[in-house]
Amino acid sequence: MAKLQIKDLKRMREEARHTVLLREGSGRAKITVHMGTCGIAAGAREIMDQVLSLIEEHNVQDVIVTSSGCAGMCSHEPMMTVEYRYAAPVKYIDLNGEKVAQIFEEHVLHGKPVPDYALGVGSESLY
Repeated sequence: MAKLQIKDLKRMREEARHTVLLREGSGRAKITVHMGTCGIAAGAREIMDQVLSLIEEHNVQDVIVTSSGCAGMCSHEPMMTVEYRYAAPVKYIDLNGEKVAQIFEEHVLHGKPVPDYALGVGSESLY
């Protein structure tokens, strides 16, 4: 393995800082990908990868991305929840790449929930 240079350490620090901000920062919205065993088996890792790619692709700085365990509805996995401050969270079910792209575009970027893919609106919220 080659020796690390100062520039390598700076790049690593910046990447780590960006990851922490995505998980713990403050933002206008929060995306939670449900990653219990059932979710992972159904494709939640791919959903998380896509969400993170979309965040980077659109250079979104004000959305928190996090994961949770099982939401208790294994037959509807993979799932994610989108929350906006002062609005009821929306839980999306039976996700695939096409659905995630549409949810990201309409709900995350423009604040308009996508009822066709939602299980329901409302539950406990961290905001």
